Amino acid sequence: MGKAKIAFQGEMGAYSHIASEEIFPGSEIKACPTFEETFKIAYDNEDYKIIIPIENSLAGRVADIHYLLPKYKLQIHAEHFQKVEHNLLVKKGAELKDIKFVRSHAQAIDQCQKIIIKNKFKTIISADTAGSAKDLSKSNDKSIGAIASRLSAKIYDLKILMKNIEDETQNTTRFVIMSKNVNQPEYDKSKKYITSCIFRLKSIPAALYKCLGGFATNQVNLTKLESFSVKNTFDQTNFYLDLEGHIEQSQVQKALEELGFHTESLNILGVYEASVFRQKK
Repeated sequence: MGKAKIAFQGEMGAYSHIASEEIFPGSEIKACPTFEETFKIAYDNEDYKIIIPIENSLAGRVADIHYLLPKYKLQIHAEHFQKVEHNLLVKKGAELKDIKFVRSHAQAIDQCQKIIIKNKFKTIISADTAGSAKDLSKSNDKSIGAIASRLSAKIYDLKILMKNIEDETQNTTRFVIMSKNVNQPEYDKSKKYITSCIFRLKSIPAALYKCLGGFATNQVNLTKLESFSVKNTFDQTNFYLDLEGHIEQSQVQKALEELGFHTESLNILGVYEASVFRQKK
């Protein structure tokens, strides 16, 4: 059997890269410049799995992902929770007194405000964390630092000046592993499952109230429910939903059947084992 083929959005050294290595060690890795290209790789080639960040414990949902889910209709077959540990990376030979600017993704900068304010760093917004480290490696300017992962420091031959500089130590990103034509796991009562779906309500009064009632009456717990507008409209809304349970369980089937009565469309994105991380919360 050959190596697993994994694609993610970002530069080598990104947190998606770290997640890929943890889930599929020794896999064949492909870095993609955009989420759209990442999804397209798995859509065009069934051999590829993609690692997609869907939400962060501090920053909330990841922009654009919800619009790509219904477009490509890939299947979720696993989830992974990755701890995010930011580091201040500098050119070798640079010291703290030399650093005047830090560059990184906007969210990473927001998550490291204490160290930025304390040292009076000026900030430079970049497309992603690993890309900031890559750009720094090509520069000779010792006055600039990058906020990125330890893996980025290793890949781009940078010095870690400060470790774990994030304001919140429990900063965690939830990733989903997706690919084409995934077979859902058979139900095993000894295991816990998550079922994910996207639906669009019928445009009638109390549609959302009625569709959610099926989960209440069948005692199905929802772990996530988010709305997002349909592109180019102001009057239609899609919903992303995660629930605890397997689609083969009778109460889940009844709840989804009730949901179907009040929707224009309902797409099951995946049925997969719940991460053990959920049990730690």
